[in-house]
Amino acid sequence: MNKQPCTYILASKRNGTLYIGATSKLIQRVWQHKDDLAKGFTEKYQVHMLVYYELHGSMALAITREKQIKKWNRQWKIDLIEKENPNWQNLWGSIQ
Repeated sequence: MNKQPCTYILASKRNGTLYIGATSKLIQRVWQHKDDLAKGFTEKYQVHMLVYYELHGSMALAITREKQIKKWNRQWKIDLIEKENPNWQNLWGSIQ
């Protein structure tokens, strides 16, 4: 998963604060959030758990999906996470 466009969701805890992003380097980007190297929202609210991600064929598609999910209401976002990750496990270990 060196360079693969994707959309991802981070959480502070189960049903906690959510952050939606898009990147072409998921491992690097999650590591930046996890270690508070990405200053701003995720650092302020301690949003460090990777709870969902989906791969895309291009960055344009990943960004479009990110914008789509950001517009959703909170319950739809939770439903999306729980469909693939019902226990809200941190997926960081599975992408390294």
